[in-house]
Amino acid sequence: MSTPESRLKDLGIDLPEPMKAVANYVPFVITGNQLFVSGQVSVGPGGLVKGRLGEDMDLEAGQAAARLCGINLIAQCKAAVGDLSKVSRVVKLGGFVNAAPSFEQLPQVVNGCSDLMVEVFGEAGRHARSAVSCPVLPLGVAVEVDGVFEIG
Repeated sequence: MSTPESRLKDLGIDLPEPMKAVANYVPFVITGNQLFVSGQVSVGPGGLVKGRLGEDMDLEAGQAAARLCGINLIAQCKAAVGDLSKVSRVVKLGGFVNAAPSFEQLPQVVNGCSDLMVEVFGEAGRHARSAVSCPVLPLGVAVEVDGVFEIG
């Protein structure tokens, strides 16, 4: 049976060192059987992915940025629980997209993160979700996603 870690390996994804908080908050909180992960921004090996969808970024670039958010969410999950097999369900994702007022493909952008959750966690990766437009995001990034996970 495949595990989230083996699926990550199959996808060619090496989890980064989890980002530290940049303000007065913690990267994650565990309460009961729920893991709340603070918003993870679009940052990868090349640094921050900045831009505004519908202005200087297209849909595909936004989806790639959202996928980076997903990788960073998973890195925080691993830091929180050690073994990703302890994540029994991706409950909810909140997607925030730095978008021009006329850009309406917010759900398709956040699919970059949602699709990754299903690829890594299988059916347990299917989740409730929101996708909202923001005029600006921290550090000028293109996308930020937070998440709630069931652990056990």
